[in-house]
Amino acid sequence: MSYDTIKYEVDSHTATITLNRPDALNALSPHMITELRAAYDQAEGDDDVWLMIVTGSGRAFCTGADVKEIPDDGRVIYERPYLSTYDQWEAPQEGTPPFRRMAKPVLAAINGICCGAGLDWVTTGDIVIASERATFFDPHVSIGLVAAREMVRLARALPRSVALRMALMGKHERMSAERAYELGMITEVLEHDQLLQRAHEIADIVNSNAPLAVRGTRLAIHKTLDLPLLEGEILAETFRERVVRTEDALEGPRAFVEKRKPNWQAR
Repeated sequence: MSYDTIKYEVDSHTATITLNRPDALNALSPHMITELRAAYDQAEGDDDVWLMIVTGSGRAFCTGADVKEIPDDGRVIYERPYLSTYDQWEAPQEGTPPFRRMAKPVLAAINGICCGAGLDWVTTGDIVIASERATFFDPHVSIGLVAAREMVRLARALPRSVALRMALMGKHERMSAERAYELGMITEVLEHDQLLQRAHEIADIVNSNAPLAVRGTRLAIHKTLDLPLLEGEILAETFRERVVRTEDALEGPRAFVEKRKPNWQAR
C-alpha cells in the first residue's frame, strides 16, 4: 500500500510507521487517521512483522487532532460517515493503535512535541522511549475542550496530582523528557540523533525472543490489568498454555540444549 500522510517501512521483522505531516506538526487529520488504521492492520496481518515502531517526522511527534478539521460541534473527526463503523462506537482512538485487539507489540519513539491525542501512544504503547527534545502537555482545556480519555489514561500511569496538574494547566506548562522518565511515563531518554537507532536496537532485541511468546506475554499483561490478582493469574496461564502447544515452544528448549541460536517460526 502507498500512503500520503505517513511512511510505512518493514525491515528485520519490524514495521516502522512514521507520522509524516511535519508542516502541521503531525496533527491528526481524518485522512491521516484512516491511513494509520490501515497501516496498523497491514502490520498486524503481515506474518513477517513481529513488532511496530511509531515515530514522527520533523519537530513534533503528534500534536493531537488537527484543530482546523474539528467539526463545529466538537465531535471527534472521522473520514467515514459518523457512527458508520464499530470503532466510532468505542472510546475514541483517533491515531492510537488498536491496542485492545492487536497481538503484536508497539514501540513508541517520541521525537518531539507530544500533546493531546499524541499522548495516547505514550499510555498505550508497550515500550516508550523519547528524544531529549520531547515535551509532553495536554492543551484541551486551553482550547475549550475537556481533557477526556487522554488524561484518564495518564491518571493511571502517573501520580494523580501530576496528571491533574497537566490536565488543568493545559498548554501553559510542558513536561520535559527527563521529568517524564523520572515519573516512569517513558522508559528511556536519548540524544535526539540516536532515537531511531535505539528504537531499532530495542526492536531487534524483542524480536530475538520467541514472537508468539512475546505476543502472549503482552496480551497476558494487557488483558489482566483491570482484573483482581487471582483472576488475572488464571487468565495469564491460559495464554501460557496456548503457546506451549506451538513449534517455537519446542524450538526454544531444543536450541538451549544444543547451544545454538533459536530459529523462531512464529508458529
